[in-house]
Amino acid sequence: MEAIMTEEKNRETAPVQLETARMILRDHCQEDFESHHALLSDPEVMYYLPDIMTHSREESLKDLMISVEAIAAQPRKEYFLRMEDKETGELIGETGYTVLEETPAGKLVHAGYFSRKKFWGKGYMTEAFRELLRFAFEENGVCRVTTGCDRENKGSENVMIKCGMIKEADMKKKVWMHGELRDRVEYRLLKEEWENGKK
Repeated sequence: MEAIMTEEKNRETAPVQLETARMILRDHCQEDFESHHALLSDPEVMYYLPDIMTHSREESLKDLMISVEAIAAQPRKEYFLRMEDKETGELIGETGYTVLEETPAGKLVHAGYFSRKKFWGKGYMTEAFRELLRFAFEENGVCRVTTGCDRENKGSENVMIKCGMIKEADMKKKVWMHGELRDRVEYRLLKEEWENGKK
């Protein structure tokens, strides 16, 4: 039993690097700064995420270091992964989740994702998010994933649907953004629902 617990703990503290058909999803490092800054400071990319958009190199560096330092946290609460092209290393976007609570049944997490405009509509985010869900449920002890988006952000909502997530809420005038109260949708996926979807 002790050996099993040690193996699980080692797996949780190891750097994360996942692979899909077209991408590597990995933990951040300081050398990612220039492309990280370009992504987070792009107003078109971050239109639906103004709360995490950066407005200076200093803000982008602070955001990057939060991701880098999260890797060594005990227990680790944040899994923010860089999506990059497997062949060229070009930055595609980011995906990941934050652990909200650890329970005897497993971790409850809230996920998110965004990508550079040149990769929109080409299936990259669905591909990446499917792999993130697999990692969460198979390797990281997660039992429930939630995520959501602005109701007008159909591209983001389509990713949730394609990944088998289940709509839980359609909230009216939930978030103040761009000078108005805006509607938001919320989705979930439980580990058993994910497993049933694989059959």
